[in-house]
Amino acid sequence: MQDPNADTEWNDILRKKGILPPKETTNEEEEEEASVLQQQSVVKTYEDMTLEELEENEDDFSEEDERAIELYRQQRMAQWQASQIKNKFGEVVEISGQDYVQEVTKAGKDLWVILHLYKQGIPLCTLINQHLAALARKFKDIKFLKAISTTCIPNYPDKNLPTIFAYLDGEIRAQFIGPLVFGGMNLTQDELEWKLAEAGALKTELEENPRKQIQDQLMSSIRTTISSKRDSDSDDD
Repeated sequence: MQDPNADTEWNDILRKKGILPPKETTNEEEEEEASVLQQQSVVKTYEDMTLEELEENEDDFSEEDERAIELYRQQRMAQWQASQIKNKFGEVVEISGQDYVQEVTKAGKDLWVILHLYKQGIPLCTLINQHLAALARKFKDIKFLKAISTTCIPNYPDKNLPTIFAYLDGEIRAQFIGPLVFGGMNLTQDELEWKLAEAGALKTELEENPRKQIQDQLMSSIRTTISSKRDSDSDDD
């Protein structure tokens, strides 16, 4: 008589049909299965561990686990370092002429630096400082600085204020000088963001120039007013 526990294709078919009972497992097979499940559990949970927990539990891992964990640890470290770089700044820092070389020229490779030259008592300078503070919180991988103009450039004329310089690798890549460039006190945060994005200093999610939207709305309002006046003149006739 054929052994019902034998590993044969025919017995497997009979088990699936319910003719033969499930194959009896030996203690050795049960222990092996339990060991496999335990290893799978360990490997599954290491992704949820912190770097410190991985180090504390490294004696419980197999060689294969350790290789996977080491790769995972490197990935986590790279993500952490990228996060640190991306969120390095987040505020507008006040500097003086003495800080310029260290904060701008030696700021670092592939790092954008935005420097606002301003003076107290100039409303547009105050407005731009407010906008830059918001942009610094939004773009934390960019270094935002501000300085009273004459502390960086002696005798710098007030007529050129506000002034914004955009640096990359210590070199000026863009400059915005004087109130006309900024459009006066109507300047919005989005418009300033767009200007810096056009200079390449940041990546904006704005799809088009906000100033263009205002201009389009203004022209639409003018056309509506002219059309209404013509209709009124026609009625008078």
